[in-house]
Amino acid sequence: MSTTHKAHCLLLPYPLQGHINPMLQFSKRLQSKGVKITIAATKSLLKTMQELPISVSIEAISDGYDDGGIDQAKSFLAYITRFKEVGSDTLTQLIKKLENSECPVNCIVYDPFLPWAVEVAKDFGLVSAAFFTQNCVVDNIYYHVHKGILKLPPTQVDGEILIPGLSSTIESSDVPSFESSPQSDKLVEMLVNQFSNLEKVDWILINSFYELEKEVIDWMAKFYPIKTIGPTIPSMYLDKRLPNDKEYGLSLFKPMAKECLNWLNHQTISSVVYVSFGSMAKLEAEQMEELAWGLKNSNKNFLWVVRSTEESNLPKNFIEELKLASENKGLVVSWCPQLQVLEHKSIGCFLTHCGWNSTLEAISLGVPMVTMPQWSDQPTNAKLVQDVWEMGVRAKQDDKGIVRREIIEESIKLVMEEEKGKVIRKNAKKWKEFSRNAVDEGGSSDKNIEEFVSNLMTIS
Repeated sequence: MSTTHKAHCLLLPYPLQGHINPMLQFSKRLQSKGVKITIAATKSLLKTMQELPISVSIEAISDGYDDGGIDQAKSFLAYITRFKEVGSDTLTQLIKKLENSECPVNCIVYDPFLPWAVEVAKDFGLVSAAFFTQNCVVDNIYYHVHKGILKLPPTQVDGEILIPGLSSTIESSDVPSFESSPQSDKLVEMLVNQFSNLEKVDWILINSFYELEKEVIDWMAKFYPIKTIGPTIPSMYLDKRLPNDKEYGLSLFKPMAKECLNWLNHQTISSVVYVSFGSMAKLEAEQMEELAWGLKNSNKNFLWVVRSTEESNLPKNFIEELKLASENKGLVVSWCPQLQVLEHKSIGCFLTHCGWNSTLEAISLGVPMVTMPQWSDQPTNAKLVQDVWEMGVRAKQDDKGIVRREIIEESIKLVMEEEKGKVIRKNAKKWKEFSRNAVDEGGSSDKNIEEFVSNLMTIS
């Protein structure tokens, strides 16, 4: 063993940016405590990266589709089936290769979307840790689907659903949603299969923090060795104990950082609505038009991230008219440095799809939210934001599944102008403080990470 490192974690993320970044941030915490880190990334993912983290070692494995990843596969089922076969083999080869290093691997931290990694870990007698990138409430829902207690979509149409560990009932519109199709059925199956072999793992790590989800964490801890280790965002936005940790260090898109920040610097405090639907959500043209008019009619300045592939769905001449407007009301960009934007003093509200990473960033930086969830875990996250953590409102869809401009306008004004908005902003500040305390020295997540590292050091 190396005198520098007494433990070596091999991290296996699912190859999506929203899954990789939380695991990468966790690895920085481990690294600061003396653990050697190697990330096993698919060859197809490495080809698409705009930037790569320089602080950790990166090794390539194969998902069986080295030229295009899931886009190269004929179907989602074909992708995950091939990934299991080829991924298991190439991960095994990588572990054997690293056995010859001065600090061999003694732990695999894997994304539960890839449950086969547990078997590879057991073949080598390694510690295994499942790293869940969803929050604990969503994990609890998938657990109940896995046990056959709940179905997705739920059969109780428009009814209330009571799930153990949750303090309140939820509506059918609050549970994870997926379109009805063979592809979606396989996606739900993969989400549920995260629990297929958890009885074999040594640790279950959750990207959340205890104070945020006390009841459900306490309930699930009766069955599984759950430890919260979040929020997994760069340290300089939280406890500042990791010097220079200001960025995730990995991105699929090139941010227009200078343009965004220059524009924000010319706006007044808490005056801007920041709008982003993440790296995957796709809004149809009708919804884009309603959103555009809702933003304009709110009479608030806005910074709107519209990926280049979605720009054609904007109303005709929308961007040109914004550029010509003398009042400088809005800016549309293809991508932005989200953490720097959310931290900026001019931001008054975050209009978000409510993906968990974006939600957790807003919580950590104390930014009130207007939520427009699209699919997957986003409706559940939106429920928590509005009714449990009370730091935002959900802009409701109509019968066609569209959030109309009037609702968007009303929601923005509620958060930024009305009396209820004061309560929301107060709660946002409260959760910001809780999130920082969780990862700071002696905090709930910090203690869990210390325990994990101590265990690795002992067995090494």
